[in-house]
Amino acid sequence: MDSFKIEFIPDDKISSIIPLLLELNDKVDKETLEKRIPEMIQNNFKCVGVYDNDRLIGISGLWILTKYYIGKHIEPDNVIIHPDYQGRGIGNLLFDWMHEYAISIGCKGSELNCYVHNNDGVKFYLNKGYKLLGFHFQKMF
Repeated sequence: MDSFKIEFIPDDKISSIIPLLLELNDKVDKETLEKRIPEMIQNNFKCVGVYDNDRLIGISGLWILTKYYIGKHIEPDNVIIHPDYQGRGIGNLLFDWMHEYAISIGCKGSELNCYVHNNDGVKFYLNKGYKLLGFHFQKMF
């Protein structure tokens, strides 16, 4: 297998995630992302990057939260591996890295959301040991 580097993306390089975010969801435009991401950073958002040499090929947002029913945990968010690299085990490497990081900082578990139409994502998360517990609801104002 290829050798990939996984690390947190520094805040001053965070705009490098925008092309992958647009690949994941083209309903949010670049200008909106450029405005939202700095606000997210102010609210404890981190982003993990997977690199092939200097090329960013995968990302996952990573929130560290504490909730009464689970305690301290991570929430991977907006996970994507560049289509040219999918199917090569990179998602497993990324999640293994995030899980090890979570354990190292005292997290009790991990929770995440997945779009209902993302059958590949659902299968991936189930294979990583996640359990499907409920529904994610949204109401826009």
